[in-house]
Parts: sequence; structure tokens; C-alpha cells
Amino acid sequence: MRWPPWSSIPPSPPSKPSELDDPSPPPAPKPLISWSTSLNSTDWTHYTEPRTLIPTILLTSTALVFARIYRSYLRRIPEAANVEKAWFRKRSLFGYVTSVGDADNFRLFHTPGGRMTGWGWLPGRRIPKARAELRERTWRPHRASRRRPEYSTMSSTAKIYIVRQPQIHIRLAGIDAPELAHFGRPAQPYSSDALSFLTFFVLHRRVRAYVYRRDQYDRLVATVYVRRGLLRRDVGLQMVKKGLATVYEAKTGAEFGNLEGKYRRAEWWAKWWGRGMWRDKGGESPREYKTRMGKVELEKEKSEKK
Repeated sequence: MRWPPWSSIPPSPPSKPSELDDPSPPPAPKPLISWSTSLNSTDWTHYTEPRTLIPTILLTSTALVFARIYRSYLRRIPEAANVEKAWFRKRSLFGYVTSVGDADNFRLFHTPGGRMTGWGWLPGRRIPKARAELRERTWRPHRASRRRPEYSTMSSTAKIYIVRQPQIHIRLAGIDAPELAHFGRPAQPYSSDALSFLTFFVLHRRVRAYVYRRDQYDRLVATVYVRRGLLRRDVGLQMVKKGLATVYEAKTGAEFGNLEGKYRRAEWWAKWWGRGMWRDKGGESPREYKTRMGKVELEKEKSEKK
């Protein structure tokens, strides 16, 4: 009852007895439980139920399969040194030809999967085509750089490195093209024709290279195919047919796959019809040219020593 009766404030509830006044004893401490006892007492049966176990196995297996597929077929290989020996004579490389060097080699930008995996149209999978894109100028401290520079100049704090975008150097297997002028040697007849044909045939096109080995110049020796129209053409075979290359004549290091017979027949017919370098009777093959120039340089060195 309110008191006084006219008061509008309700009386406060009676206060609870304090803990000091509580006569009940304190709770007993919980006993210590070991880790092994805790694990043994946990119910693990729900982890082995089919509704939990089957999705876990499927998800893990799918992730492992996709990782294996990516590593084996979709991972881009930047340079020839990155190609594993297990690939030789078993696997091929699909890519875009960015430049042509001599008449029997070029540089390839590896695009695994081609357009189906986004190369050329997805962001982050753009193929470099212009020279400015293939050659980058970067500033790096001298000790921090791990790349081999193509050109460098010293400064007080850093070096300027002009570094190419990683590309695979391909050497056409089974053929030898006329030599261009380099290392102080004059150009061989029909070398410019062979270079022009190879440039026209493969430059800025997608090709497939069947890899055999890596040579002493860190190039991949491979049989290369390019699609021209509806047909797939063997680049090396086409050069031999045109008389712009010969069958590789070195005693060691020759690679043909299983195409040596086809290449030799094509060379025979090119000689018969007098195509390319066979137009001139008594013409010099690339192997004969290299042997002759080697003898000339050796004699020159001997004369200089005297």
C-alpha cells in the first residue's frame, strides 16, 4: 500500500540480501579435464556421415583435378628454359609468333588453350604485339635484379635494364635455311628470300610447335604447324618445297620426328624443278657455306698469329 496514499511513486522493492549475508557455501571448482579425455569424449560420428563425407571428397577431388589440368595444359610457359624434359616428343606448344629472327627460327608467345581460355580478348590475357610492348624499360637496383639484362648503363644508384617480355625461342626442326649476314660473315644467296617467306608465313599468326629438345642456344627444336585457310601446313616442309631450305645435314643434333623421308622427297623435287636456291647450278647449301666460312676464318686466325 502506498504511503502516504496520495503519493504517485511506487515504493521500492525490498533489497536482496548481499552475498556477504548469504549463508550458502561457494560452488565447488570444476575438475581439470585432460586434452585426450576431451577428444575421446567428443562425438565425431557426424563427420563420418555420408551427407558430410561425400561432398567433402567431391570438393577436394575437383580442386585437385583442376589444379592438375591447369599445371599440365593451361599454365603459360614464359621461356624455353621453363619447358620440362618430360614434354619433349610428347607435348606441343600453342602460341602467337611475335618476331622472326633468322630464316629458320622465331619467337613464340605461349598462349595455352588459345582463344577458348581467353587469350586475346579477356582482361589480363592480352597478347603483346607491338615492339614497344615486347620491350620494356625498367629501373632496378643492381643487386636486386635477377634477370639477365640485354642492355645496361651504370648510374650512381641503379642500373637501367631493357628487358624483353618472356618469349620462347623456336628453331625449326629438320631444315637448314640460307644464312643471313652476321658475325662478320656475308649473307648467303636466297637468305633474304627465305626470311621473307618465313615472315609472311608465320609472323603474327597462331602456330603449334611439337617440341623435340633444347639446343645449345637455349632454343626449342620443334616441328611447327600453321593454319593457312582450312589446311594445317608444316612450316619447315613448305620452305623445303620452295627451295628456301635444305634438309638438315649436320652429323649430330638433327631432329625430324618421323618426317625425314617426307623432307628428303620434298628436297629432291625442289632440286628437280630448280626452285629457290636450286635454281643456280652448283649452288652452295647452308651446311657447305658454314663449312667453307669456318675454314676461311680458321686460315685468317692462323695468318694473324704469324
